[in-house]
Parts: sequence; structure tokens; C-alpha cells
Amino acid sequence: MRRLKKHVLNALVIGISIYTVFLVIYFFMGRFEEGVDYDWLWGNFLDNMIFSTILYLVNAFWYGYMIDRYKEGLLKTKRFAMAIIGHTLLSVVGVFIARVVLLVGVYNQNLPEFLSEESFDEYYLSLIISLVVALIFYAFWYYRQRQETKVKEQKIIAGTASAKFDALKNQLDPHFLFNSLNVLTSLIEEDPYQAQKFTTSLSKVYRYVLEQKNKDVVSVDEELEFAKTYVRLLKMRFEDSIVLDIPEKSSDPEAKIVPLSLQLLLENAVKHNVVTKTRPLHISVFEENGSLVVRNNLQEKQVVKKSSGVGLQNIRQRYGLLTDRQVSIDKTSSDFKVRLPMLRKQVSMITVQKELIEDKRYQKAKEKVEKIKGFYGNVISYCIVIPFLAYLNYRTTSFPWVIFPMLGWGFGVFAHGMEAFGYHPLWGKRWEERKMRQYMEDENF
Repeated sequence: MRRLKKHVLNALVIGISIYTVFLVIYFFMGRFEEGVDYDWLWGNFLDNMIFSTILYLVNAFWYGYMIDRYKEGLLKTKRFAMAIIGHTLLSVVGVFIARVVLLVGVYNQNLPEFLSEESFDEYYLSLIISLVVALIFYAFWYYRQRQETKVKEQKIIAGTASAKFDALKNQLDPHFLFNSLNVLTSLIEEDPYQAQKFTTSLSKVYRYVLEQKNKDVVSVDEELEFAKTYVRLLKMRFEDSIVLDIPEKSSDPEAKIVPLSLQLLLENAVKHNVVTKTRPLHISVFEENGSLVVRNNLQEKQVVKKSSGVGLQNIRQRYGLLTDRQVSIDKTSSDFKVRLPMLRKQVSMITVQKELIEDKRYQKAKEKVEKIKGFYGNVISYCIVIPFLAYLNYRTTSFPWVIFPMLGWGFGVFAHGMEAFGYHPLWGKRWEERKMRQYMEDENF
């Protein structure tokens, strides 16, 4: 009901606007030189509002249906053509309904007589107006979609640094450090030699994290070596409850992967599965079809804190900055498998980001220059053509028809200039940037 009220209100506003435009046209055509007939004005107003309301409602229904069904894909040629055809057919139906309501319902014309006198001449003007209004709606929708797309792109770019920071921040779970220190405390009393080995392995783990945290990729061999050190820590804690099968070296010495990705996958396997002597956790790392695969038997804990998915999400995000190849996850009833693409050459994420930013800046600057050039060309054409039309009007007739192209085109030039120089009279010069920043800061967007 609320949506219907909104559509009816919009229909009234559009109807009044169209009626005002026609009044202005009638005024310049001399329709009111002999005085104003208020009965005629009111009658025409009523006719206009009936047509506007019915045509708006039927077109709003079709517009909403097409937007909801196809969303961003609506602007494809076939779908947009289908949308326009739908608007055309519904507008014809709407005009027919409006004429029935007006002539038969309001003016009490006989229905058979009405049907016998119907002709297309009564339809084309309303049909054209409804199609123009529909196209304006689609233009506004397209503009809004572009702004939302820009906001999302900027949000992704702005979130890259924070995503990387979060990935590093969550590499080693605080619970792991807490548990490791507890294990170390008990080992100091029970087995000082084992405690010394544990401390050495723990220091290597954190040294590796500090060394690799600013790198985009590391060699697979480095990551395999680190994974062995990390598992040694886990084995000191879980003893023989963890069985790891991992290759000594990669088959390709030049292969690269995202740093600390193996550690995150090993930690997730321990965190989310039962690890006991009676139910050991088997983890295997191997190469397959250009990917490094980490697989473990699935024996999920019954009570476990709901996973935030930070580890896998950050691995995917970091890979997404470096390659088009996807991190794949396969989960069955018996095992859990993650495939990490092995990269064949060093790629600098910083370089990629800089090139992306520079390219976006260049494209933005190019678009800006093109808009300004187009505006200047529009102004020059206006200054040449309008005087010619004024002269032609002066030489041919006393009716000042030149005022219509002068005002219409002039308004277009004015709007073109505002767009070219980024100025909005209702919202301010930097309204678009402020609105984009507002949406970027909105976590619910």
C-alpha cells in the first residue's frame, strides 16, 4: 500500500509537470490571447491527470518488474528492447483504459459508440509522452547504477590495505600463542630439553611471520619449510595426534604462493577438527595440476566457535590481487581440501595497485577532458545555429518559434556544462564525492 501511494504521488507530480509544459506551449502559440477559459483549463487538467496516473502506474509496474528481474543485465540489447516493447504495449493498453474512464465513465459516452470511433490518432501523442518518461526513468536508474558501481569499486580499492592488514593480524590466532605458552610452561618442568626445542621452533615461526609479512609472494619451498616448523610446534602440543604428509621440495623451484597461506590452512584444520590419539588428524600437502593442495580428514568438533572465515577470505583476497586463478575449496563428508594456485612468476602487488590506480586516474582525466571538449563544441554549435534560426524565424513568420530551440538547447548546454565541470546546483560542486564517501563509510551498504 505504501508503495502504491508513492507511485500515485509520483504520477500526480509528473502529470502536473506535463500539464504545465503544455500550458507554456499554448501560451506561446497565442492560445490565451483572448483570455483564459477556466472551465477549459480545469477540464484539460482532469483529462491530463487521468491519463498521467494510469499511464504512469502501468509503466511503473513494467519498469519495476524489469529492474527486479534483470537488475544490472537490463541494459543488454535484447532485454532493453523487450523492456521498450513492453512499455509500448502497456502504454497502448493504458491509453485505452484512460480513454474508457474519461469518455465513458466521466463524459457518459456510449461504449459501442466509443469503440466504433477509436483510431490511432488518439493514441500516438500519449504513447510518445509515456515512452519519453520511461526512457527518463531508465536514464536515472542507469546513472544511479553507475554511482553505486563506482562506490563499490572505490570501497574495494580502499579496503585492500585494511584487508591485507587484517590478514596479517589474524595469521596467528591469539589462542595459538596462549596455548603455546601453556605448553612451554609445562615442558619447562617436565622436559627442559623439549622446552628448549619448542622455544626454538616458536621463535622461528614468529621470525618467519615478521620476515614475510610485507612480501606479496614467497617460494613454495620456503612455505613448505615453514609449514614443517609450524607442525613441529603442533606435534609438541598434540604429540602423535597429528599426522603430516608433506613433500620436501616443490617440483618447480620457481613456483610461488601467498605467504603464510599454508600456516593458516594448517591452523584451521586443527582449530575446527577433533585431534586426539584415538582420532588423529591426517593432513597431507601435495601438488596437483599446478596447485598446492592441502587436504585433511574431516572430523568436525561438535561445539566450536562459529568460524568468521577470515583466514580463507584473506587468502582469496590476496590471490585476487595477483592472479585470475581462483582458490578452490572442496568439502565432502570425509575430507576438506583447499587448492592454492602456484604462480609461475613474481608479481608485485604494489606495482599492480599502482598501475591500477594510475590507469584509473588516466581514464578519469581522459573522460573529464572529453566532457569539457564536448561542452565547448556544444557551445560553439549553439552560438552558430541559434542566430541562424533567429534570422530564419525573422524572415519567415511573426510567431517566435525560435524561442523553443533557444530555451531547449540552451538548457541542454547549461546541463552539459554542469556535468563537464562537476557542478550540481541543487547538491553542490562535490556532492557526488561526498555521497560516495558516505556510502563507502556505511558498513550496511
